[in-house]
This record gives sequence, C-alpha cells and structure tokens, in this order.
Amino acid sequence: MKDIRMTMAQALVRFLDQQYVSFDGQESKFVEGIATIFGHGNVLGLGQALDENSGGLKYFQGKNEQGMAHMATAFARQNNRRKIIACSSSIGPGATNMITAAACATVNTIPLLLLPSDTFACRQPDPVLQQVEQESSLTVTTTDSFKAVCRYWDRLQRPEQLMSAMINAMRVLTDPALTGAVCIAIPQDVQAESFEYPDYFFEKRVHRITRRIPSEDELRLAEAALCESKRPLVVCGGGVRYSEAGEVLEQFCEQFCIPFTETQAGKSACKSGNPYCAGGIGATGNLAANTLAADADLIIAVGSRLSDFTTASKWLFQHPGVKIISINVSGFHAEKMDGIGVVGDARVSLELLMERLKKNEYRSSYTTEITAAKNSWAQEMDRLASYQYGKNFTPLVQAGNPESISDFIRQTGSCITQTAAICMIRKVIDKNAIIVGASGSLPGDLQRMWTTDVRDSYHMEYGYSCMGYEIAGALGVKLAEPDREVYAMCGDGSFYMMHSELLTALQEHRKITVLLFDNAGFGCINNLEMGNGIGNLGTEFRYRSTDGKQDGPFMQTDFAKIAEGYGIKGYRAKTPDELESALNDSKKQTDPVLIDIKVLPKTMTADYGSWWHVGVASTSKKQAVADAYERKETHRKQARKY
Repeated sequence: MKDIRMTMAQALVRFLDQQYVSFDGQESKFVEGIATIFGHGNVLGLGQALDENSGGLKYFQGKNEQGMAHMATAFARQNNRRKIIACSSSIGPGATNMITAAACATVNTIPLLLLPSDTFACRQPDPVLQQVEQESSLTVTTTDSFKAVCRYWDRLQRPEQLMSAMINAMRVLTDPALTGAVCIAIPQDVQAESFEYPDYFFEKRVHRITRRIPSEDELRLAEAALCESKRPLVVCGGGVRYSEAGEVLEQFCEQFCIPFTETQAGKSACKSGNPYCAGGIGATGNLAANTLAADADLIIAVGSRLSDFTTASKWLFQHPGVKIISINVSGFHAEKMDGIGVVGDARVSLELLMERLKKNEYRSSYTTEITAAKNSWAQEMDRLASYQYGKNFTPLVQAGNPESISDFIRQTGSCITQTAAICMIRKVIDKNAIIVGASGSLPGDLQRMWTTDVRDSYHMEYGYSCMGYEIAGALGVKLAEPDREVYAMCGDGSFYMMHSELLTALQEHRKITVLLFDNAGFGCINNLEMGNGIGNLGTEFRYRSTDGKQDGPFMQTDFAKIAEGYGIKGYRAKTPDELESALNDSKKQTDPVLIDIKVLPKTMTADYGSWWHVGVASTSKKQAVADAYERKETHRKQARKY
C-alpha cells in the first residue's frame, strides 16, 4: 500500500477514470468524460486537475448548465445506463441551472453525476461572489437545493471525504432500482486541498449490474393470476429497454397470444411491426391500445412506473375485475395500484413466467379482437397522413380555433398539418434513425403515430416533460450513437427555452437535425385550456394589441436564420413538398441542420378514449368551465381512488 499526495480534484478525476461496469459478462468503461462550464468555483480546482492529467476522460464544453446536463442524461439513457458523462459547474447560478436536469434524470431513473462547486468550507472570504447567505444557518448553501431531486447527495468539507462519498455515488449510479441524479457538492477551497490518498482508492473498480431474480412467492402469485386471465394486456415500459428484454417480451406475447402496448420510455424496445404490438397506451395512447386496455382483465406492467399518462389517471382499465401484475426492479414501483409485485429484472422475470405458463399450456381467449383494434387504428393513421386544411380538416379543439388558424395561414402562408408532417418525416428519414423529443403536443402524436422496427430508435423524455431537453438530448444521443442519424423534434416554445447546445453540436462535429414545429405558441397547453372552457389566454405568441390584450397578430420568427447565425444550415418548409425536399437535402449534410416547419395550429392527434386528471375550477361564471368540471368529476368517479 502506498499513499499518493494530490488535491481532492486531482483524486476525483483519477478515481472517475477507473470506474467500469459489467453487465451480462460484458465490461465497459463507465465514465466517458466530464462536461463543464468553468467559473471561479471550479476552474482552479477541477479545471486544474483536468488540465494537468485527465487520463482517459474526455472534456466537453457546455453552453448552458441545464442543457449540458440534459446532454449527459440522454447520453446515459441511449447507452442503456451503462455509460455516463459527469457534469460540473461553478457555484450559484451555474449550480442551480442543473437542478431541473437533476429532477429530469431522477424521474426517468437515469444516472447523472453532478459536481457543483460550493462555497468555501473555511468560510474565510464569505460571502463570496454568487453565494446565497442564510441567516438561520451558515451550513445551508445553494447546493442544498439538489436534495429534493437527487437519489444521493453529499458535500465534501474535507478532502478525505471524497473516498466514501464517491464509493456511495457509484453504488447509486450503477443500481438499476435506485439510480438517478447524484450530487457531490465540492467547495472551491476543498477542491484544491491536498491529502495522502491510498493507492487502492484508484484501482480499477468494476461495478456489476446484476439481473435480479424475483422470489418464488411472487412468481407463483403472478402465474396464478395469469392462468385465470382471459384477456391480459402487457404494458412495455422503460425497464424493458434497459434490461434489453424486448425480444423476450415479444416471444412471451406471441407464445400466449397477448397484445402488448408501449409507454413513452418503452417505445422501440420492441418492434412496431410485431402482430401483437398495439402501440402507445394511455393519455397519449392510440385507439388500438386504449380499446384493448378498456376490456383487459389483467394488466402486466413490465418496467413501468404506471404514471398518470400510462394509466389515464387510473381510469383506463375499466374491466370490473381487472388485476395488475407489476414486474419491476424497484419494489416501490412494483407495489403500485395494489398489484402483484414481481421485484426483478424484466428479462429474467418474463423468462421465468414463460416457463411456468408453458407447463400450464396457457393461452389467452383473444380471437379477432387484437387484429380488429389494430385495423381500426390503421384506418385512422391513413386519415392522419392525409390530414389537410380545406379537405378532411377538423380542428382538434373547436372553441376559438377557426380564427386562429385562418390568421396563422394568412400570416405564414403555411398549409402543413402536424400529423401529415410526422408521417412525411417517417417516410423520408432512415429506418434506423433516432428521434428525440420531450414536451408539448409532439410526444402525444409520436407515441401514437411513430413506428419503428429498429430497437432503441425512439428517445422520448416524458417522465418530466422537460422543455428544452430536445436539442441537448439529441446531442447526447449522437455522442452515444455517432453512426446513426439523430433528429431532435421540438416545438417553437421549447426551442425558445433552450437551443444553446446547437453550438456544442457544431463544436463537436456531431450532426443532429432539428425538426422545429412552429405553430406560434404553446399549442399543447392552448388545447388544454380551451378544451376546458378557458379563453385563449397566454398560450399563443401574439403581439399586444391597442386594447392591452395579447390578441394582436402572431409573432413570426425565422428560425432558419437563427440556425444560420450559429453557422449551421437552415431550411424553411411551409408545404409538404418543401418539407420533403428539406429532409432529403439535410441527409447530405455533415454538420447540424435545422428545418423550420410552419405547422397549422390544432392539427395534432386526439385523445382516443383516454382521460387525464387535471385541476378544473369547481366554481366559474363560464358554463364551458362548469361543463368541463362535471366531465372531470364523472371520470374521477370511474377511476381507481389510488
């Protein structure tokens, strides 16, 4: 044993460079590198350590701390949680910018290591620049804000605390059930302090991600429930993807004639072309999946959190005797909705259940129902693909729409509907291309409409529905999959919030294609308010008129010019032909590109027999609001109470 004298920051870099994971016998390096925006809090500590000897770690220069951390989250997710990029910031605003990204990673169970700088442990220069002082306690700093959104949190007041902190950080980051954001706050003076670290702290560490085997009792109960079921339905969640269990889930459903549906996180774990795939389920689900879900007497949720969108706020499963089996590595998620919890790895659990059901010669009672449901949805898909204004066009939300749509058409000259644009994109781009999305109306349309037979090609952050994730996330995906085309699908509202990592993508020579759907507003929330009786308030991008209201002409942005200002190629599309031409030409480019697609408002998909519980005013002078409240109460009475 030998002690090595170095600063805490130098030790941190050396430790991160020696972390590996092993999954199914395959070993890989865990930490790809560190992304930072340097400030006074970290440039002389962690910055010095990276400059002197970064080992095998890559350095990434972020442009916005939140975007940088979204990039890292997407990178980890596309690598099925077996590779990460750590993120460091200065103190104060640099740190708090990462809180949203921390919450996003934790909600989606994605490993994200955050290393925000902190105020001086010695307190001698307090208050330093960007320090928030709390009169009630000097131990409270900005980084305490991370506690609510992280799986593990620590602050290093002495350099030797690095050892226990990082070992625990790795424990959480590599645990499939516990993983999420991890925050290790590093005071700027402690980063530069030296300690005699033992050499064994820097030895290669291999963290083994094991496939957890469910208990015999859990399997027995699940087997009994399945054998009694006539019309079971599988919900394929994100856990199927991270377990790489898609092929086994398909075999399970084919063996026993069971249809399967997809959550946002689970989509593309299995093939859309599988005859038992009914597509997206729930509040953003399609007609086929929701029709089958309403009649199912058993729901088999595999790797799903059973969120309000997946279950349509616990209203979707209408069979009076419906039971739920929840297969999940997390006991917390497995016990939801009074289900039969099977705590284990998705692939192993399905394989063990399959063996038991084969011995029982089990088969569901479905005859023509699966095919009929899929055929009904196929007809609707044909309609959506040819959705045109002036032909088969009906606004998604009626109240107040015709005037808004005609205003938009007159001012922009556009004639593209959102659903037709999505179908056009699916037809033109490569079959193995990866699409990335996060917020607004696009996730609903994509969960319903997008099809792919290439696994892990649908990357949707919808656990936190974080606006601004799309472009940063697309860069993270491209870093993980450099040989595949990556498309960021975002609305104009999300683009306004964050597009800074476009510059990082250009800097890294990573081509991403931004498909920007511009409908001049927060269209999804505009639908929500108008569909519940509220007027057109604060959700369209309009100039303020002379009477003081924001009901003047639409604000028009030339997003292609913004792209050109970054130094990347921009396209404009107002017609289907222009969109197809832009898509084809964009595939020839080697640097990032952006296609500014002007899409007509209210041309999204409908809810297809689902419900979403939102807080509707119980008292209002407007009859439309009162009617919306009554509808909400009717559905609430039909839903499970918890």
